[in-house]
Amino acid sequence: LPATMSSPVAAEPLWPRVAKLLLLLLQLCGPGRAARAAPQPQRCPAACICTSDLLSCSRQMLQRVPPALPPTTTTLDLSHNALTQLHDGWLATLPHLEALHISHNQIRDLSARAFHNASLLRHLDMSSNHLHAVETHYFEALVSLEELLLYNNRIARVDENAFAKLSGLRKVYLSWNNLTTFPFHAVQGLGIYNLRTLDLSSNSLRSVPVEVLAALPESIGNGLYLHNNPIRCSCPLYLMLQRWNQRGFSSVKDFFEQHTCKVSDNVPRSLIKFLEHSHMFENCSAGADDALLSHLEVTVGQPVLLTCNTSNTSLLHAATTYMWITPHHEPIRHPGNSNGSLVLYRNGSLRIAVAKPWLSGVYVGLTMNSPYNFSRMCEFNVTVLYPKPAGETFSTGLTTLLGCIVSLVLVIIYLFLTPCRCLGCCKRPAPLSPPQECSAQSSILSTTPPATDGPNRKASASKHVVFLEPIRETQNGKIRLALGEDFPDPKHPKVLQLKSDSESISSVFSDTPIVS
Repeated sequence: LPATMSSPVAAEPLWPRVAKLLLLLLQLCGPGRAARAAPQPQRCPAACICTSDLLSCSRQMLQRVPPALPPTTTTLDLSHNALTQLHDGWLATLPHLEALHISHNQIRDLSARAFHNASLLRHLDMSSNHLHAVETHYFEALVSLEELLLYNNRIARVDENAFAKLSGLRKVYLSWNNLTTFPFHAVQGLGIYNLRTLDLSSNSLRSVPVEVLAALPESIGNGLYLHNNPIRCSCPLYLMLQRWNQRGFSSVKDFFEQHTCKVSDNVPRSLIKFLEHSHMFENCSAGADDALLSHLEVTVGQPVLLTCNTSNTSLLHAATTYMWITPHHEPIRHPGNSNGSLVLYRNGSLRIAVAKPWLSGVYVGLTMNSPYNFSRMCEFNVTVLYPKPAGETFSTGLTTLLGCIVSLVLVIIYLFLTPCRCLGCCKRPAPLSPPQECSAQSSILSTTPPATDGPNRKASASKHVVFLEPIRETQNGKIRLALGEDFPDPKHPKVLQLKSDSESISSVFSDTPIVS
């Protein structure tokens, strides 16, 4: 055996055979492994339309969700189908999904893990389904959700913790349901810093906790829609909505005529538009909420310090913190905003470093004892004005009044103190000349004026234009001119000349046509 192993002739043909065998194995196994490692391309479901990141399966009368969905989908549309339920983990193959539309289906409830694999979902539309309630487990896994549309369902109850974990929620639409009550105290759990719209309109709400709603930040009140509900009429409700209307809240201003309240619970149809017919609430006096509002006017460029009255220390604790809501719905906490224009001190005072016109509006001061327990301290309506010029002495109203008085004086002077327009004709005529007057009664305009005033001047055959007043005496349809004292003799040549002119004038103004 040692001689055989040491012999180079016997060992030489073994290693090439082993090498060839290894190469053969690599050629046979390599492509198979590569083929198994290559991912299979996802095909678009037959009833859907697929683009780069959009998958639309709308209006296909689907009763189940298609099993294989492209993983690149960010927007999925399953609206206008016949879906009745959503199985657990059905979104596991869509890790990038951001928008889901399941409106106009027949979904009655949701399983505990229906949205368990949709942590990036930001927009969910489940409107026009058959949901009867909103339970706690329905949407608690959607930690990135911003918009939730649940209108036009059959929802009669909302669990008080249904939105507790959705701190990024901005818009919730629950209109056109069957809600008779709503856990308004749970609105604090919706994220008081982000919530902008809570639509509860067109439900069956019978009462609302006005004290809780009045204490909410203005960012929520501006988007809290309560119109078309049979809420029981009350002075606190009327004063709260009137206050929101005066501040220009869209929830009241845009639906002013649709806010109704019920006068009596025993009369189902005793609904009135109480904001439009406000005379019924004339005896309602302003409450303590209006007393918390202070008005402050400042000049551009000045620093402003807003300080609330914290004399009621019973509501304050060692862990109490402060927060302010700006007119632009921005929450301000200690030490202030990022650009340093607003500074919040530890005692709760808010300092506006430099007053600017765009900083005008209502600032709301809040105390917070826990993340979801806060109360309103005070409100300031800050108005930033531009400084008046130094040389401005008259107000606009006084200047307008002075201009009206001067104009009136000029009109009176024009009407009553106007001088005679023809001074030459107002002089007394010389003797032996035709009587002249300033009026148009004795003025005769001719296209061929006479060259002389001789006694033998004949009447002109050309046409004359005469301006006469109907105060002269007439006889037989002819005008008789009154003669002055300078012509006592009717046969005087001048008198004959005037008579000839008067006859010519009478022929011009006579109704009888003149035949030459």
